[in-house]
Amino acid sequence: MKRQSTPLTHAVAVAAAALSPGALAETLELFRDTETGALYAEPGPNRVPLGKFKPVDEAKSADAARPVDAAKPVDAAKPADEAKPAVAADATRSPFNSRFSIRGYLQTRYTQMLGGDEGINLWSDRSVGDEHSLGDADKNYLIRRARLIFQGDFGDRLSFYIQPDFASSAGTTGNVAQLRDAYGDVYLTTDRVHRLRVGQSKVPFGWENLQSSSNRLALDRADALNSAVRDERDLGVFYYFTPRHVQSRFDEINKQGLKHSGNYGMFGLGFYNGQGANRGDRNDGQHIVTRLTYPWQLASGQFFEAGVQAYSGEYVPSTGAYRAPGDVSRTPIVPDRYEFGYLDERVGVSAIWYPQPFGVQAEWNWGTTPGLDLATNTIVPTNLYGGYVQAMYKLDHRFGTFLPFIKWQYFDGANKAETNAPMNQVNDWEIGVEWQIAASLELAAVYHRMNRNNLVTGNRAGRLDYQHFKTDALRLQLQMNF
Repeated sequence: MKRQSTPLTHAVAVAAAALSPGALAETLELFRDTETGALYAEPGPNRVPLGKFKPVDEAKSADAARPVDAAKPVDAAKPADEAKPAVAADATRSPFNSRFSIRGYLQTRYTQMLGGDEGINLWSDRSVGDEHSLGDADKNYLIRRARLIFQGDFGDRLSFYIQPDFASSAGTTGNVAQLRDAYGDVYLTTDRVHRLRVGQSKVPFGWENLQSSSNRLALDRADALNSAVRDERDLGVFYYFTPRHVQSRFDEINKQGLKHSGNYGMFGLGFYNGQGANRGDRNDGQHIVTRLTYPWQLASGQFFEAGVQAYSGEYVPSTGAYRAPGDVSRTPIVPDRYEFGYLDERVGVSAIWYPQPFGVQAEWNWGTTPGLDLATNTIVPTNLYGGYVQAMYKLDHRFGTFLPFIKWQYFDGANKAETNAPMNQVNDWEIGVEWQIAASLELAAVYHRMNRNNLVTGNRAGRLDYQHFKTDALRLQLQMNF
């Protein structure tokens, strides 16, 4: 609720006019209603005292030409230099209650296979598959995300953000609640230029990784950068520096509905566990990450953003049985010297020409990470590289906003966070459109031509794991924002 904005001297005049003429020569005490913000000249329910005031004689006062909100009330019981502030602190209102919100979104998906290899799986979407897929993954309909977001401010120095997801999976059970985000932003300065983010949050590596799933055009993030941090999140401490003019540009990009990635600082530096969200550290070491990005606004109003990011640390992969050539079950070997982790480091670049109405975004990264060598059944240090290019167009129409897009992604490297850190070769194409029917309702349709490795392991005799496949699918998603 907004605070009363009427100047106090005007309020004094209005209140005094209701009194007898003789009252104007006396000190006037004012009260403010804590619910409506209205000013009163007498006490009553929900009214808190503001102080005692004397009327200003504009004919005699040398201060009559000053703005009315500069006039100071005078406490008749104290000298003028000890007068109370014009607006007393409202002890009945909690900063938490006045700056708290709950929102969320629900994504439901349906996939129709159109041809190509059978028995395939897409590790990032369990609705993709058929009756021959590993793990009986022929699910068709799927709740991909069901998230609630609790956020707010407590005073000027702390903001909090908590986001659970009710569509996670645990083993063969789906729609399990799991924590995604739980952090506080500690503002080192009240203008929010400098802040520390403490808790589980997104790691600032990759522009698309930071972009909310509710705001992304493609249904899934590109493997090349998304493989950097499992679930894009980890537990750590991150420092963000965001000058006021950069804050304003981020806000304007978001206000125009241009699919922004969010405010993760113009510059970021952080330390985090390195094993991914909801997973404990396994080597008593920390990853370090840094990111620099800058949004320009051209004279035409066009926004363009470019950035660079890097991280380094040691990662401990998980191992398990998989079906290898020769129809035998194997568990990868981890040499003793890598017991406490493999070198895990990357550098990446990002460039985004926001859709006004035509847009392009592209990212690429290079690095070193642990990966499975099938020939020796050993997890070894490997190199990786890859990225994506996406073109899009924003069309505002009386039937809603349409965002057609085309995306190509390439990746040659290992997915370290998947069991056994399997190698993944990706060369995919996606063509789709998002229809924003209303602010609360979005429908996306995507033709996806997949050319990649199957990273989902199964236990059927005669079916090998980590095989390459090619297939086509029509993927639909309905998103409800609330």
